[in-house]
Amino acid sequence: MIDEELVQLLTPEGERVAHPHYASGLSDEQILSMYRDMVIVRRLCNEATSLQRQGQLALWAPLQGQEGAQIGAGRAMAPMDFSFPTYREHGVAWCRGVPPENLLRLFRAVSNGGWDPQKYRHHVPTIVLGNQVLNAVGYAMGIQRDGAEEAVLAFFGDGASSQGDVLESFVWASSFNTPVVFFCQNNQFGISTPSSIQSKVPLFRRARGFGFPGVRVDGNDLLACYEVTRTALDLARSGGGPTLIEAYTYRMGAHTTSDDPTRYRVDAEVEVWKLRDPVERIKALLVRECRTKPAVFAAVDAEAEAFSLKLRDDVLAMGRPDPRSMFDHAYAQAHPLIDEGRREMAELGIGGVAH
Repeated sequence: MIDEELVQLLTPEGERVAHPHYASGLSDEQILSMYRDMVIVRRLCNEATSLQRQGQLALWAPLQGQEGAQIGAGRAMAPMDFSFPTYREHGVAWCRGVPPENLLRLFRAVSNGGWDPQKYRHHVPTIVLGNQVLNAVGYAMGIQRDGAEEAVLAFFGDGASSQGDVLESFVWASSFNTPVVFFCQNNQFGISTPSSIQSKVPLFRRARGFGFPGVRVDGNDLLACYEVTRTALDLARSGGGPTLIEAYTYRMGAHTTSDDPTRYRVDAEVEVWKLRDPVERIKALLVRECRTKPAVFAAVDAEAEAFSLKLRDDVLAMGRPDPRSMFDHAYAQAHPLIDEGRREMAELGIGGVAH
């Protein structure tokens, strides 16, 4: 049965389907480029998981299964748009040009962030659940007052949709008609809590109660995620206000590497979602419609493998920072409590010689 509320442009078998409001305008070259993005990001994720299991990362948040949603949304952004991620938006960071090794600096505990947000127009990860959505709306209010022709893309999961920060963000975004797009990746579980327990109606319908449109898109359909996000961002930039996008997808792996998903979901469910794999869906389209040769796919796989080996070397080469550097950017100006903390660490011989 076709879900009339779900925007889909590509079936799980890689066949195009028509939609009354959205159509894919991507060229064969663009589709292949995004396929490459997904393959590399998935390999990045697998390598990071291995590094964590080997004790080289403190933690990792896998994204397997969500590559279509993240690459589709990330590539839909204009250069001057700004994105606010959770700790799982590795694919979006890749699209924004963040160096891959910088993604892992936080998880290796050698940085509090990893990059300059303004340089890449992509904020550093937010660990506090839902807080980045409130920050995104505040930023959107700022650029609105500056008269900038930009839009903001705020990412969060179905679990965070129950947080007060997210709902408060909806109120402010609606009240001030801010140029922000809320992108909820409904991967079915808020850690171990099924989304069906959190909400008795599809999450995208919540937007109606706040006074702005909501759209549910097949989160494993790269083409649909791209077009829905692009349209919402265009609307935001032109003064049309916020949109809530619910990307209906599935987290194939664990919530983080400290999680055991076998305790709250059954293997049969995972097997069903494997048949909806976003990477294989695009590959099927490339083979069927674009006549992409096996050698092209082999070259992408080889590039992803070489990329992962370099990423491993880069991570292992990361030095440990001076512990006292934690004080360097707590405040813009000198602060007596910060100075006291730095002095006490020095006196204890932590991170250097006391002066």
